[in-house]
Amino acid sequence: MPDLDRLDAALLEAVQRNNRLTSEELGKLVNLSPTACQRRLKRLRAEGVIEADVAIVSPKAVGRSVTMIVLVSLERERADIVDRFKSAIRSTREVMIGFYVTGDADFILVVTAKSMEDYEQFTRRFFYENPDIKGFKTMVVMDRVKASFEFPIDADDPVFGAS
Repeated sequence: MPDLDRLDAALLEAVQRNNRLTSEELGKLVNLSPTACQRRLKRLRAEGVIEADVAIVSPKAVGRSVTMIVLVSLERERADIVDRFKSAIRSTREVMIGFYVTGDADFILVVTAKSMEDYEQFTRRFFYENPDIKGFKTMVVMDRVKASFEFPIDADDPVFGAS
């Protein structure tokens, strides 16, 4: 587990909200020099604390206005079947998010499509042609209320040792 402190917490909080802040702007926010901010961010990326720097794109703007939440059940929960399905999720562009879960389903997927017809083609290719799939249940998203990957960060949490 990486060794994090309160300054790391402040940096993480700032870049989660806006990863386009300059080192100078970050320095002012967290009370560090720009160079110290750059060093810390480089370390946080190298240690895998920051996994990626991404933009949240409007689905409508790129012609992918239909989003589905899909609960997937596998025929059997064997390691090779689970691993094979995880690999399929990772290599399929329409699957934006995939979770391996406990409960009524084995996986929960967030899937994007251009239209319901496009989603139907996806289901034929991704689910019906896969013999490892027992079944799936689709919920169509009516409105995207929030789109974020921002984790709540509490600088007082023990994971952030003393500064």
